[in-house]
Order: sequence, then structure tokens, then C-alpha cells
Amino acid sequence: MSESPRDPERTLRRLEWTVIRRLDGAVHGDYRTLFRGFGLDLADLREYQYHDDVRRIDWNVTARLQTPYVRDFHEDRDVTAWFLLDLSPSMEFGSRELKKRSVAIEFVTVLARLLTRHGNRVGALLYGDRVDTVIPARGGRRHVLYLLHRMLARPEQDRSAATNLSDLLQVAYRVIPRRSLVFIVSDFISTPGWTAPLAHLARRHEVLAVRLSDPLELDLPDLGLLVVQDAETGEQVFLDTHDGGFRARFAAAAERRAQALRAALADAGVDALELSTDDDLVETILRFADLRKRRSQLAGGGTLATRMERSRS
Repeated sequence: MSESPRDPERTLRRLEWTVIRRLDGAVHGDYRTLFRGFGLDLADLREYQYHDDVRRIDWNVTARLQTPYVRDFHEDRDVTAWFLLDLSPSMEFGSRELKKRSVAIEFVTVLARLLTRHGNRVGALLYGDRVDTVIPARGGRRHVLYLLHRMLARPEQDRSAATNLSDLLQVAYRVIPRRSLVFIVSDFISTPGWTAPLAHLARRHEVLAVRLSDPLELDLPDLGLLVVQDAETGEQVFLDTHDGGFRARFAAAAERRAQALRAALADAGVDALELSTDDDLVETILRFADLRKRRSQLAGGGTLATRMERSRS
């Protein structure tokens, strides 16, 4: 259900009651891994014990005392998160109750509120046919309301030039000053060439791609002859969805695109969370919490998908 752009308070209260309240009873101690900080402060030195991480051995102290010593650290819990939100015309599509745009806005609002409730800051870059809005990172519920207002108040676009995610990623690299948790919230329907800027961004920040989709984009039902319009260019084509062979080819092509996107994200060193317009948002956030937890348990670099693939081979 769409919300009035003049009533972000009502929207936020609804999400706090229907989503965040449910998460409070489900996530429990996972907040630590969900919002893990990036910095480490030296807390103490102690003698090495069995099962300690050998990478924490302080070799200078070990050499002086002739006994292995390791460093203990306090984790810096401060997290700054940025949402790179694609609001191009293709995000206006939705075959059921919600459009991809509405689901994206709800996801951003819930994550922003969860982060600010734990003392962190959030910022955002909003993209229509270009990056037209930069919201600096701040904390607090009032800031989340401001962010929500800016997202809800944007008029829907009937058409525009083809989406170019490279522009969004390059602006983000220039705008975000310190290491942050960066969410790219998009359907990733874009002109080619965005993978190199994405890899560049991921070398500086921890990046998570949130890919929006709709069931009708993946599997066409038998509805006979349809006129389909490209959301961004306005081009129209006739489709015969009664043709079972055509529907099978459509589904196969959609799966190939999805696999190519997953591979491109993995090559760029970015983990992905897939969010459909018919998904339960709480379950999606819990998948994100599990993704963060497993990442925190992995040593070294590489995406989760790459690590899991290596472990199977």
C-alpha cells in the first residue's frame, strides 16, 4: 500500500510496529554482527593461549620476553551506513500489491532505524536519472524521518534515459569520506560498465547489493496477448504469453541474467541480498543478519559466495 508523502511519521510508526517490533524478538544478540564496526582499539597484551589467532601475536613483545604474547582489541562499534537508492522508472514496476520502489523504501527505512537506534549514523544518495540528492550521514529518529520524507516525496518518473549505475557508484566513491557499510538498493537494470566502479567502491567500503525483483520479471503466466512497455524508454512490444515455448525461453533468459548478475557481484567482491516484492521484510532482514554473522566468522577476504564455493570444491 502506498503511503502519503506528507505523512512519513505514520509510515515509520507502521514499520516500527509491523517490522522492527518483530525483529526485536528475533534478532536478539545478533545486533553485534548485524552492525559490526570496522575499527579496532588495542585493549591489552596477554600470553598466547591455544586456539588464539596467530595473526594477533605481537612479535616485538614476544622477542623481548621470549614468550608468545597476543594483542587483545576492543571493537569500535561505530558504524556509518550509506544507502545508494535507485529510484529510476524500472523501480516503479510491481505486479502485486507493492512496487519495487515501495519495497526498497521500506527496506532502507527499517535498516536506517535499526542502525540509528544503536547510536549509528546513516546517509543516502538518491538516483533517478542521475544522482540528484545527497543526504549527509546523521543519527537519530528525526533524521530517519527526514530520509523517509525525501524518499516518499519524490514524484514517480514515467520514463527517463537508461539507468546508468556507474554514475551512482562513482559519485558515492567521491562523497563517502570514510570506511562505511554501503547498501546498493536497486533492481540492477542498467547500462553495462558498472562492475569496475563497483569493485573500486568495494575496495574502500564494505558493500552489500540489495537486488529488487518482481515475480513477473522472472516467470510469465499464461495471460494471452500482452502489450509490454519498457519503463525507462517507453518502447512497447507485443508478447504472446499463451506460447509455452516463449514463456520457457523468457524464464531461461531471466535466470541467465540473474546468474550473470550474481557472478558480476561476486567478481567485484560484493555480497548480495535478493529482495522480491512478495518477500517478507522481516525474513529478509534476518537473512541479512545471517549473512553478516557468517561473514564475521570468516577469516581473510573474498565474498561469502566465493568462500562457500571453494569449500565445496
